[in-house]
Amino acid sequence: MLRLESLTKTYKTGDKALQSVDLEVPEGQVLALIGPSGAGKSTLIRCINRLVEPTSGKVWLGETELTTLNQRALRRARRRMGMIFQEYALVERLTVMENVLSGRLGYVGFWRSLTRRYPQSDVDEAFRLLDRVGLLAMADKRADELSGGQRQRVGICRALIQNPELLLVDEPTASLDPKTSRQIMRLICELCDERGLAAIINIHDVALAQMFVQRVIGLRTGAMEFDGAPEKLTPEVLTAIYGEEDWEATIRKVEEEGEEVAAQ
Repeated sequence: MLRLESLTKTYKTGDKALQSVDLEVPEGQVLALIGPSGAGKSTLIRCINRLVEPTSGKVWLGETELTTLNQRALRRARRRMGMIFQEYALVERLTVMENVLSGRLGYVGFWRSLTRRYPQSDVDEAFRLLDRVGLLAMADKRADELSGGQRQRVGICRALIQNPELLLVDEPTASLDPKTSRQIMRLICELCDERGLAAIINIHDVALAQMFVQRVIGLRTGAMEFDGAPEKLTPEVLTAIYGEEDWEATIRKVEEEGEEVAAQ
């Protein structure tokens, strides 16, 4: 479904953000990217949809090689990749509904996008998505009236209304409290399961990643240090990714909270 071949990003300073990363993500799989700050997690996500241009390597989405597309073809290909941002990236003065419908800008013509006149089918789908994430009653509220968790739900709806094949999720819980973080991660994983979507989630919270995803990729200084199931994240593996720490305490937290999540 998604395939990265020797993906490398070197900045003008000479710093290597990504070092020859090879990765395959099958249809429907939700995986987490973990690693210390500066490990290359956000860069990897942004190289996939070319918000950051890779220095070398290839990115394949299905049969399409994204790294060779011109700007017009890339705009079309980006319809197939929904992006959910850490800081929500909503237009504060617009309503919830208008922000969700902005996910259809790649499909409607220039004049319709300028006047925000969307087909009724798009409006209907926006209402369905807002209902699914529990925000139907807030469709007409301005984005700046929402809490952090509500804003992230709007961002999820905006990504899903593109009808993507892949979700790229950059730190979806970084600004949220622990309870809301779990709700957002659960919602993303449930929606991916319902739609058969693959997703790559860049996340700092190791325990949260272990509770919800199917696969974990550990990055360190731009290179893949780990690729496996969440339960394989032993203290030794976490030390290799992050450095020395009392990882037994983290693993106990995962086990305790995982039992709580399963009971809900």
